[in-house]
Amino acid sequence: MDDLTVELASVGPAAFTARDYRPTRVRHVVLFRFGPEATQEQRDEVTRRFRQLRHSVRPDGAPYIVSIDAGPQSSGENAGHGFEVGFVVTFASEGDRNYYVGAPVQSDPAFFDPEHAVFKEFVGPLLETGGRGALVFDIVDDGES
Repeated sequence: MDDLTVELASVGPAAFTARDYRPTRVRHVVLFRFGPEATQEQRDEVTRRFRQLRHSVRPDGAPYIVSIDAGPQSSGENAGHGFEVGFVVTFASEGDRNYYVGAPVQSDPAFFDPEHAVFKEFVGPLLETGGRGALVFDIVDDGES
């Protein structure tokens, strides 16, 4: 079990995904590497749909995503490892991040964003296979910023 799964089991899904659970700035970094069959139109649609997640709301109608930044890889350092587009999703708490993520961390649909789940179903077939199509990295504010 990873740390988040253990934490979820310890506090339960309602607390784990609550807006006030561990308030701090969380940046959720997502990188995509598309499969060779993905067209440019499909790639553009991925970015469009990901950006639309900014308007997702909790069941009470409250927005929970602070911001989404997106763009193609443009570094000249030759360290992009084939990832083509990146997104930075900012949350005001770990609970908001947990609500956004859903599976595989937690699977009760009462406690995750259904719009994000639909997006993951859409994008999955367009990514490189073998677990190499996405990289996700979360940065939790350490108070030093």
